[in-house]
Amino acid sequence: MGDPSSRMQEQEAIRAKCFHPTGTFVEFKKEEIEQSIPERFEKMVRQYTERLAVKMGDRALRYDQLNQAANRIARLILEKRGPGSEPIAVLFEHGIDGIAAIFGVLKAGKFYVALDPSFPERRINYILDDSEAPLIVTNHRNLALARKLTNDQRLALSIDDIDQTVSSDNLGLFVYPENPCAIIYTSGSTGEPKGVLETHRYRLYETMIRTNEALVCPDDRLSLLHSVTFASALVNLTQALLNGASLFPFDIKSKGVDSLSKWLRAEQITILHMPPILFRQFAQSLSGEDKFPNLRVVHLSGAPITARDFDLYRRTFSPDAVFAFHMGATETALICSAVTDHTFSFPKDGVPVGYPAKGKQILLLNDKGEEVGSGEVGEIAVKSVWLAAGYWRNPQLTKAKFLPDPSGCDERTYLTGDLGRMLPDGFLIHLGRKDFMVKIRGYRVDISEIERALLGHDQVKEAGVVAWDHEPGETCLVAYVVPRGSPPPTIHRLNEFLRTKLPDYMIPSSFMFLESFPLTNGKLDRSALPKPGKSRPELGAPVVPPRTPVEEQLAEIWAEVLSLDQVGIHDNFFDLGGHSLAATRVVSQVIKRFQLEIPLQSLFQSPTVAEIAAVITEHQGKKLGEDDLHRILTELESLSDEEAQRLLSEQKTNPTGVK
Repeated sequence: MGDPSSRMQEQEAIRAKCFHPTGTFVEFKKEEIEQSIPERFEKMVRQYTERLAVKMGDRALRYDQLNQAANRIARLILEKRGPGSEPIAVLFEHGIDGIAAIFGVLKAGKFYVALDPSFPERRINYILDDSEAPLIVTNHRNLALARKLTNDQRLALSIDDIDQTVSSDNLGLFVYPENPCAIIYTSGSTGEPKGVLETHRYRLYETMIRTNEALVCPDDRLSLLHSVTFASALVNLTQALLNGASLFPFDIKSKGVDSLSKWLRAEQITILHMPPILFRQFAQSLSGEDKFPNLRVVHLSGAPITARDFDLYRRTFSPDAVFAFHMGATETALICSAVTDHTFSFPKDGVPVGYPAKGKQILLLNDKGEEVGSGEVGEIAVKSVWLAAGYWRNPQLTKAKFLPDPSGCDERTYLTGDLGRMLPDGFLIHLGRKDFMVKIRGYRVDISEIERALLGHDQVKEAGVVAWDHEPGETCLVAYVVPRGSPPPTIHRLNEFLRTKLPDYMIPSSFMFLESFPLTNGKLDRSALPKPGKSRPELGAPVVPPRTPVEEQLAEIWAEVLSLDQVGIHDNFFDLGGHSLAATRVVSQVIKRFQLEIPLQSLFQSPTVAEIAAVITEHQGKKLGEDDLHRILTELESLSDEEAQRLLSEQKTNPTGVK
């Protein structure tokens, strides 16, 4: 990654490129966070009354028009609910109405809970019940769904029914900076979403940091690709509309990735923010002739970036477009960030996430909660006064994840659940999720490391790995691959590729090829991936059934050990999900069944049923006595996984494969 002593200076030099070539940057000052979001927004309305605020397709609103729409919505909410802070649900498709409704809720002194109508009804109902929102604000397009969701427990109203004679003047309600502004629901480890409570001060502090780092000015035009249900969308929304800039929502679901390039040029987008998985699809859809003269910042967030992401940026965008990435969480907002250009050198191990954000101290802790030494790996913890208020209606989880300072000051420490290593100059390297660390045959395995290795294959477009319970007490790894082009890589090729990069216990037991990944806000939705069954993997060749009694018995043994419904005689043992411990089980069964000593290495040298059957048939006259049979089986079954791996990989001179 270059000389640590010069990396900070490089950051400053690259960040200077973020200045808009024609615009004037105005620093977002710290004292300006001691207000509410509506107060800051109304200041922008006064300064930039007729400037474009938001545009989607043919519809556009100036700052004064967006403000007037929000004021009318606020009055409708107050008419139904009266004054006082409480959660209000907003249910809208991606677009301008949802943005106006969010500002309307905040202007009414309430805090919003964003719902995406494309989400499963079960998830929406859970969020409504958990948030206890008494009112759903929506439009005519989603009114039928909203009424269905009321359950006679809450009201639903449409902003399309607002009489235009309703006053559009500012309401003048005073909202304290420490008041809630939103509950943002994120995926929970229990399988149910958990609500993170944000305050106006917390959100404005985040806006200040983002504004000053990216040098956002009123001439900027920011993309909005994320659903407003996610914190990433709120980042774009406040970065633009609390700075006099213009916001451009784009519905990637309906428009598709292929139309994104034309849209970026037509709308002259200057700051593009998207998740890495969408960025890869976008960059790979370009012809090579696409030019984006207005684009000055390409910002990826929401998932770890890869060396391939950086290579795609370098090939796709000019050196004038800065590549920005960061690490953050809904509970902490921005944690670390960095900006790079074409000269950046991607680290060999882990994912770069940058330097700590202003006002955030990064701690790396061991399992006992103690700070680890320099260069050591630990759980990333964030110490700051600028953290979310906690989890909505979940004081136990708040207490477990947000630790108070022992000295009694206002700082708290949030445990991220991510692993990292700090470089000597304070640059943080992300090393995967702590909960992505799983035990496979007694070994600690980092799932993200396997995914990064798979993404290094030239025929792999996207990769995800999930640990499934193969059977009670045994966990297996399943790799999900979206191939680049057709035909997809064979499982054998992927296995061989991974074996040059990973130890045996980190090789997935099975591979599943998908046309695309299920996504939630641009992130892989692991819970929606298909669970592997007992079907034979797609090996790219038809099943050849056994031809002889020996092959029949061997196929039965392999199918039983590997939990498959069928095995072909030419199927490679390792392509079927075989590993070192499975190899010992197969060889034990073969020795018992045929009373021949088969070295473990035989499966490496002859990895198909047909090949092993030929060896057995040739040596069936050399059966073992009972004492030798018992001794060999005892030795074999007592092998540790590590010993089995070593023996399996040793290609000793043994021409016949049988002793």
